[in-house]
Amino acid sequence: MRIARPLGLVLVLLAALLAWLQYRLWVGHGGAREVQALSAQVARQARDNGGLKQRNAEIGAEVEDLKSGEAAVEERARSELGMIKPGETFYRVVEPASTATADDAPDTETPGLAP
Repeated sequence: MRIARPLGLVLVLLAALLAWLQYRLWVGHGGAREVQALSAQVARQARDNGGLKQRNAEIGAEVEDLKSGEAAVEERARSELGMIKPGETFYRVVEPASTATADDAPDTETPGLAP
């Protein structure tokens, strides 16, 4: 009977060790819940990074166009700053202000009715 007692103690210690390891695996620091949360965070960050990479590519293309292409710079200078090339003549077309004439004025008399 003396051999059974130490064997029982070893079994209890092994069961306690197994319970402690399972607790750490599922609930403790670096456990399954934390790994799942971090995986979701990594997926969300990867999605955000994809959108930012696309935006950076668009801005990079615009910068490259502005650096190499004179057409884009010329278009901005003409539209935003009102600049013209040497030798060009600038014409501004101004619409005359319309004045109300007797022909344009609405009729105040109703036909067929006498005053």
